[in-house]
Amino acid sequence: MSRTIALLANPSAGGGRAVAAREVAAARLRDAGYLCRPLTGADAVETTHLARRAVADEVDVLVAVGGDGTVHAAVQALAGTAVPLGVVPCGTGNDVARYLGIPRDDPAAAADRVVASRRRRIDLARSGATWFVTVLAAGFDAVVNERANGMAWPRGRSRYTLATLAELRTFTPRDYVLDLDGAARRTPAMLVAVGNGPSFGGGLRITEGAVLDDGLLDVVVIRPMSRPELVRTYPRLYRGTHTSHPAYERHRVRRVTLAAPGIVAYADGERFGPLPLTVECVPGALEVVA
Repeated sequence: MSRTIALLANPSAGGGRAVAAREVAAARLRDAGYLCRPLTGADAVETTHLARRAVADEVDVLVAVGGDGTVHAAVQALAGTAVPLGVVPCGTGNDVARYLGIPRDDPAAAADRVVASRRRRIDLARSGATWFVTVLAAGFDAVVNERANGMAWPRGRSRYTLATLAELRTFTPRDYVLDLDGAARRTPAMLVAVGNGPSFGGGLRITEGAVLDDGLLDVVVIRPMSRPELVRTYPRLYRGTHTSHPAYERHRVRRVTLAAPGIVAYADGERFGPLPLTVECVPGALEVVA
């Protein structure tokens, strides 16, 4: 009996490339004998609804065709179920595909990973009823994201560059209160990031060293530094070498509560909500095809 794969796409992902990528992936999967069910969500709410319906229909695999936002929507339905996640990346960041070693510029090659059907279970992070795979950003990076989301122009990465430059002029450290597995920590910081995986934002390795299946969250604190020093340090995030900076500190915990004034957190590139938030690691909550 043929197996059924649901291909979930947001038509706005990757500047409109998701639908075309889905057709390429679907052709490869049909050639391998799968039945393919295309699903198209106009926004995050509809995309999540379609993912939940596919899981309820007991599809064999749910494939997110898009970026980390599409993966995020799929994971809200998949967490804690027996239906695995596949990924055909065509978004802006594609950090989940980086984690799993999935080709990021070849939809047919990404579909071949689904056909090969090598599976593993990974941890997820959860705050309330919402799950994330990558990193929760709760500081300067989140403020930049909030500003960028309010800008109508330009599109793509340039918008985030302009938002970063604008925030650099006015951003000041926040006073954070952290609960790290029951241990209290108060500190001023430029940012606090909670990583299930090591990177976000297209390869910014803020939580360098985070492992997807160790049952722990990596909480990274960047203590106050001058604006020029922040500008100089920022490129090191792409290499993960910021870990040697004297303002860097890292904690590995199962559960963290973080609070700070004026911060709206983002996770998987999606608006998560204002602090305070409690985040916990749920070991093995997601099966992936990778």
